[in-house]
Amino acid sequence: MPTPQRQLPRRVYPLRLLGMGLGGVVAGVVLWERNASLPAWLCMALISFVWPHVAYQLSHRNANPYRAEIRNLLVDSALIVALIPLMHFNLLPSVLIITLTMVDKITTGIRGLWVRSLPGMAGAAVISTAFAGFHWAPHTSMPVLIACLPVLVLHTLSVSVVSYRLIREVSRQNQLLDELRRIDALTGLYGRGHWQEQAEATLRRHHATDEPACLVMLDIDHFKQINDQHGHTVGDEVLRALARIILGNVRATDCAGRYGGDEFAIVLRGMHLDNAMVVAQRIREQVQALQLHDLPQLQLTSSLGVAPADHRHSSLRAWTHAADSELYQAKAAGRNRVSAGAMPALAPVV
Repeated sequence: MPTPQRQLPRRVYPLRLLGMGLGGVVAGVVLWERNASLPAWLCMALISFVWPHVAYQLSHRNANPYRAEIRNLLVDSALIVALIPLMHFNLLPSVLIITLTMVDKITTGIRGLWVRSLPGMAGAAVISTAFAGFHWAPHTSMPVLIACLPVLVLHTLSVSVVSYRLIREVSRQNQLLDELRRIDALTGLYGRGHWQEQAEATLRRHHATDEPACLVMLDIDHFKQINDQHGHTVGDEVLRALARIILGNVRATDCAGRYGGDEFAIVLRGMHLDNAMVVAQRIREQVQALQLHDLPQLQLTSSLGVAPADHRHSSLRAWTHAADSELYQAKAAGRNRVSAGAMPALAPVV
């Protein structure tokens, strides 16, 4: 896939055709009024209507199209300013050309490009003046003014369209970055940072309104042995399978995330402890019944700790510690079970 830098010549080409072509029309009206010489007409035609195609070929065929296009943009500025002495410094088109040239360089987003273009513009003005002679006729007639209007309108619209597309692209990339920040790439659950934000909001709501909520911490029993014996590829598949089970047992209002390694955390909003225990047991049972396609003989179990939100939990850290303590209580009691502070660890029914 072409990189944005390699795509630069293709993006600039139609804009160069439009901008320099319209500039050529304005310059042509002025030259017609001035009864310009044939060399002046040829110079205008080469700059306005031939150079855009030459510039595209130069960058397209170059081993480094991006660097070649930067040079072309600098040449653009010099060539367009070279038209000003040919127009005898006609005020409106001269100011218009210089202004739009600067706008084009700034809107590329290339740092310092407009500053780098200034020496070339000044040199082109001197050379063009030496070629055409210094003739000062700043008055702008009505035909020239009318010829300038399409340049103003179309250039403004084209720059606006390009800016709009750029803003949409940046917005899309920001959304992707936000998605990457929120979602754990391996499991599809929330990442730890976003999960903590949602869990803290739930705990604050409990303190403010007494709305019930429960926190479930869980992990795979003997997960390190699975990685050591079967490899991290199998370990990753186990984590993805557990994440699918979790997603299948939580509501849209709940918040399930990967807390770290093989440890997961679920915030069950608006749920009392007895109902949270039902959810936790269901997850434990489905993990125990899980069979991987490539390793059907691998027996998986999980341990879970449940802690209801309490006003004594002054912070998310305290609430997490309470659920984590229950998780370790379940492991100490023999694993493959659910433990909660208000009731004994529930072992599987044999």
